[in-house]
Amino acid sequence: MKAILTLVEKAALSSPDITPDDVAKARAAGASEEMIYDAITVCSLFVYYNTWVDACGVAAMPDQGYLAVGSRLAQNGYVPEKLAGSG
Repeated sequence: MKAILTLVEKAALSSPDITPDDVAKARAAGASEEMIYDAITVCSLFVYYNTWVDACGVAAMPDQGYLAVGSRLAQNGYVPEKLAGSG
């Protein structure tokens, strides 16, 4: 896990500096190709989303908003609200 987290940290902070040796260290520590790919992909997407949110000035929802969304998702999953009762 430490090798993957080291690789992910480098992907987040200085991705052009990732070397084949960085990836080899993760492999040597037991990370599969899929694990490496998924970790870098998820990290990269979060860097992108956080950059976009910050640059656009998107404000966080209040706590009650997150609770309402969580409750709705627990009951209906990701089905749009209009369709939730029609299935």
